[in-house]
Amino acid sequence: MKKLTLPLLLATAFAALPVLAIEPLPLETMETPHEYRVEVLQVTDIEPYQEAYNGFLETLKEQGIATGKNLRVNRVKVDFDIERGGFWNRLGALMKVRQEAVRMAAAKPDLVLTIGTPATKYARGILEDAKVPVVFTAVAHPQDAGCVSLVDGGPGVTGSTLYTSMQDSLKMVQRIFPNTSKIGMIHTDDENGVANVAAASIGAKPLGMAVTARQVAKTDSIIPSVKALHDGGSGVNLFAVPLDTYYGLHRYEAAIDLGEYGKENKVPVVTLAMVRVPGAALYMGAEFGKVGALAGQHAAKILKFHTKPDVLPILRQERPTILLDPDRIAALDVKLPAAVLEAKTATRNGYWQVAWEQLAP
Repeated sequence: MKKLTLPLLLATAFAALPVLAIEPLPLETMETPHEYRVEVLQVTDIEPYQEAYNGFLETLKEQGIATGKNLRVNRVKVDFDIERGGFWNRLGALMKVRQEAVRMAAAKPDLVLTIGTPATKYARGILEDAKVPVVFTAVAHPQDAGCVSLVDGGPGVTGSTLYTSMQDSLKMVQRIFPNTSKIGMIHTDDENGVANVAAASIGAKPLGMAVTARQVAKTDSIIPSVKALHDGGSGVNLFAVPLDTYYGLHRYEAAIDLGEYGKENKVPVVTLAMVRVPGAALYMGAEFGKVGALAGQHAAKILKFHTKPDVLPILRQERPTILLDPDRIAALDVKLPAAVLEAKTATRNGYWQVAWEQLAP
């Protein structure tokens, strides 16, 4: 009898097995799918922040990361009484942000998404020390949130910003409303509002325009300030709405009053942020949803490939969105330049979208 060697025995044994017995097992049975853990931190709960959050999640979903599948999200909204404002109210919100950051640092999630400037600014240091990657979104200006520059988030941090060049935006306002010479702006102590007004004041000068501003309390009616800027000697011929929470309070009461005054006195109202302010004739700026989606792009790289935030540049919407309200334009009896009419296309919501590149110098 022929003696069987070990190799021959193994070959004979495998040959006797059914074909299915040696087929590779499905990948999902060989390893446990990783569940990504993401913490979200924001101060106040406003509609634009929700738009940014939705854009963030949608981009992650496109990258194969979705809730109910392989993503677990814990979202914290720190309460802040916007209308009351004040030092102690702000301090309480700040302390709550830091408490949540400490908790998140101890939980060691795969990533923390911060929405807005306050959450980013006051949580980033704690999370950086804990080596937890941070991605931010809906920040008006990165340097106001502790970033090194417009493109460098600093150690352990990256994200997306709403920033657009104020001077470029004012150039576009001038092209759409060529007779604009004096711009009126009303703001509160809101950090973004103050910053917007300062940037507009600087950006208007080289264009031969001037900005006159008035600060109000969040509980104040806007009407006295509007009258003072238009009838009180300032002679403004356009109102610009900054990125200020004041205009969203009381079901947009201040925005509606400003828009109605503008319509009655044939003074256009423009908003220098892509927030649907009732009564505006022109909306211009970065869209919260798109900026949130940009943050999602970076988050996917960090989660899937363990890319360090430090090497990812801060992203922004390169060309701001421009929308005109044709009904408001008609109510103001404004005749738009031919170049603007040639650059417009109708949208499903009734607005005109104007192509930035067709009007840009």
